[in-house]
Amino acid sequence: MQESRSCWENMEFSCHYCSCSGVLLSSTQVRWKPTATLTNGPLCSVLVEHYGCRVTVMIGGILSGFGMAASCFTQSIGQLYITAGIITGMGFCLSFQPAVTILGHYFVRRRAFANAMSSTGTAIGLSVWPLFVQVLLSHMGWRGSFLILGGVLLNCCVCGAVMRPVSPRQEQKGRRLDQSPRDMPGQKDTSEKKMDLNQILNRKFKVFLSALQKHMAFDLFCANKRYQTYTIGITWMMLGFIVPLIYVVPYATSEGMEQSKAALLLAILGFINIFMRPLAGLIFGLSYFSGKHIYIFTAAVVVNGLSNCICCISADFLVLVAYCVVYGLSMSIIGSILFTVLMDIVEMRRFPSALGLLTIMESVTLLIGPPLAGYLVDRTQKYTYVFYASSAAVVSAGLFLWVSAWLLDREEGRAKDHEKCSDPLSSDCRYTGMERRTSCKQNSTEMVYITSV
Repeated sequence: MQESRSCWENMEFSCHYCSCSGVLLSSTQVRWKPTATLTNGPLCSVLVEHYGCRVTVMIGGILSGFGMAASCFTQSIGQLYITAGIITGMGFCLSFQPAVTILGHYFVRRRAFANAMSSTGTAIGLSVWPLFVQVLLSHMGWRGSFLILGGVLLNCCVCGAVMRPVSPRQEQKGRRLDQSPRDMPGQKDTSEKKMDLNQILNRKFKVFLSALQKHMAFDLFCANKRYQTYTIGITWMMLGFIVPLIYVVPYATSEGMEQSKAALLLAILGFINIFMRPLAGLIFGLSYFSGKHIYIFTAAVVVNGLSNCICCISADFLVLVAYCVVYGLSMSIIGSILFTVLMDIVEMRRFPSALGLLTIMESVTLLIGPPLAGYLVDRTQKYTYVFYASSAAVVSAGLFLWVSAWLLDREEGRAKDHEKCSDPLSSDCRYTGMERRTSCKQNSTEMVYITSV
């Protein structure tokens, strides 16, 4: 599976364009740049189910490349939101989500290490993109830069083409196995003629609700408490997690630092991730950490949030380098086990829909986070408040995830203790209606009455 891991890294490299938005755009324009919407999770789940991960990734590569290349012809910021935001963001979603899904199918025993190794593409993109975009801007201008970036994003199509399907797709001969005789094309028209309009609409509505529930994982969100709390925590965390990556360069340049020197901060952050993500995956993939991934993840989230306060000390280059080191170490752990925790919570059969719902929920906070930060900068004329707000959002999300995981573990532990304390009859026993003992620690002899046979 080496080629699959490599193509995943290349795709992460191509899709990690949003981190260099502060280099490519001004501080006013950058606030809406992360509107590269990821709200296409249900659509991506449907495409993965019907056409597989390979075709879905190639479609996403075409969309992202077209959206980025079309940005060089825009005449206003509003048009740029559509091309570099909506169209490119849709392509990112269709490329990223299937890559994570197919990786979970490829690796089971060393899934944490595989996720960490593949996510190094994010680190490579984070370190290379800012410097690469800076060179493009100085030589090609912003229009030429968008055009070249669109060509780079088309490499996602190549990455998708080399993905091996999990299993050979079975040809559907005749009607589908899950298709009843009345759903056959020839009989569908005849049956619908006998129905009135209300019955047809009710039937279509039920089919729509069933498909929506399946691909949006609403049933999983309501039934699985761990998935519910994890999704809410990640959604809240994304409100401030990505903001420092966007505003650290404008913050440094506003304090008098050179543009090239400020772009070097993101490169340092990326290089730290390149070396730390595989190491974190190798360490936390050991059997000793089995079942403890959620606590390691929450600890890294809290440290990541607290590290944002370092930026508020000073805008000196050495201080910001120290910030990038601490932020990069915690970000490496978060990126290496983010999807590993999700794979531990839900079964792989429901993973695409679970990831789709998580993506669509976190896209809401990803959408409103940078504009709120930009509004805060406009009102206060200081970037430090942005880092304080990001710190509060990320730290509170980490504490929520830790407390929720601890409470759920304690609840499950009590349930297991209760099962051990209970003394149920064997499954083949014909006697029923026996009174159970009130405590497993009670040693006195009790009178047990048989009420029915």
